[in-house]
Amino acid sequence: MKKETLLSIAKRCNCSVTTVSRVLNGKANKYRISKATEERVMADVLRTGYVPNYTQQSLRGKQTGMIGLLLPSITNPFFADMAGHIVAELNQSGYSAILIDTMEDASRMNKDAIALMQRHVEGVIAAPCGEDPSALEMINREVPVVLVDRFYENSSLSYVTTNNYKGGYDGTRLLIQAGHRRICCIEGARSSMPNRERVEGYMKAMEEADLRDRILITGNDFSVVNGYLSTRLLLAAPEPPTAIFALSNTILLGTLKAIRESGLSVPEDVSVISFDDNMYMDYMTPAITRVGQPVENMAKLAVKILYDRLHPAGSFSVNSQIRLSPEIIRRDSVASVLK
Repeated sequence: MKKETLLSIAKRCNCSVTTVSRVLNGKANKYRISKATEERVMADVLRTGYVPNYTQQSLRGKQTGMIGLLLPSITNPFFADMAGHIVAELNQSGYSAILIDTMEDASRMNKDAIALMQRHVEGVIAAPCGEDPSALEMINREVPVVLVDRFYENSSLSYVTTNNYKGGYDGTRLLIQAGHRRICCIEGARSSMPNRERVEGYMKAMEEADLRDRILITGNDFSVVNGYLSTRLLLAAPEPPTAIFALSNTILLGTLKAIRESGLSVPEDVSVISFDDNMYMDYMTPAITRVGQPVENMAKLAVKILYDRLHPAGSFSVNSQIRLSPEIIRRDSVASVLK
């Protein structure tokens, strides 16, 4: 099979070698390369599994001590916390991190992942976005890739995640046991595997409680704005929910603002539970009941798997896929109601 080169990609994409190089280096905007050309080049790179020769040569002959870290939103407290633990653990293992915010954009993540290869990273830790693993699987053929928090279905990439289905189920059960029947779930990005599993857990708990006809799922993004707008609409409905399950801490913040602006109180008027744990939730009034994820342990295990891939004497297999149990942290944002 003929080896792919910048020239062969350029010929197929009907552009210059310089243009292909600039796209792969993440400089398409700087040099005003059209979106259509950029997408055409990236699609060809992913289809052929091309990795620049000089990257492979460098990796064979030199250790850089650099690990790429791809996260979807470092402004999200959950991922900021995750980044802190991963960077600290990498430092303990003698590595430094190149941190990139992919802004919850799968196309951007693919370009950033390829750009990391040209920075000669020895491995990649990623919380991926989108549903296509091909870019990260391609890179995994050159350097180890470990996914954290999120993962892809039908992919052999190693990952460490929370049992999000159990978290969604347990959080909903807590509200049902408190007497709630009108329970709304505000979800995040629908392409995110953790989100889909949390929603499945919510639905299962509602179905088991004979509340199938009360299932109410809204929202479409892990953002404060999504939590705010979704909650304002819910509270304006003829039969507003008595409880809201926010599927991330950022959604939670928007939900709380909307409840307050509507002249209502937590938990007197609306009970609230959040997915994700952060110490600031204990300093809110009231303190927030939540489904806590073992962020520190996820970070440590992700780095451990990566380290053992780089140093094969380790104990983990190449395709380690680990789910950790979440924890219900009971505070003051859920009130009991009469059944």
